Amino acid sequence: MPCLSIARCLGACGLLALLAACGAPVKQFPLQEKFDSTATYSRLFDATATQTCEAARRALLSQGYIINTARGDLVEGQKSFQPEPESHLQMVIRVVCAPDTTDGKVSLGFVTALQDRYALKKSNNSASLGVGAIGSVSLPFSSGSETMVKIGSETISTDAFYDRFFDLVRRYLLASDWIEPEP
Repeated sequence: MPCLSIARCLGACGLLALLAACGAPVKQFPLQEKFDSTATYSRLFDATATQTCEAARRALLSQGYIINTARGDLVEGQKSFQPEPESHLQMVIRVVCAPDTTDGKVSLGFVTALQDRYALKKSNNSASLGVGAIGSVSLPFSSGSETMVKIGSETISTDAFYDRFFDLVRRYLLASDWIEPEP
């Protein structure tokens, strides 16, 4: 009977450990999305969706962005930054242009900027070489490698950032032959 009581004891201890783990608090993150303002990420333009996206493409090009996608309803560009020797930032800006009126002469531009952060990770690798004809001789070889590792990603939510972008898009629309300047 002593084995049975030990098994019960171990079973009870295991159950208690499981229940204790279940009771451990789980880290909760505050809700980040509010869905309260459309003014940050979108603007109305007195232009067609195609004209708005073309102005957005020119705005991105004027700031050194590489254009990944350019269509009549979508523009996406990216730009890389290196603020410190061992860190790297990559910004991707995506603009979606949609007609807002039935005649298509007014459009909405929706913009989102995503910034990814990377850090340099160093790792040491070592290997040895055994030569069987001479005997058991091992010669150590070591090398190091460096890789950029993504450490974070964030949607830019600063109103001033988007205000400056939309102002630049508006300037390209006004500079084009498509739009008459407002009196």
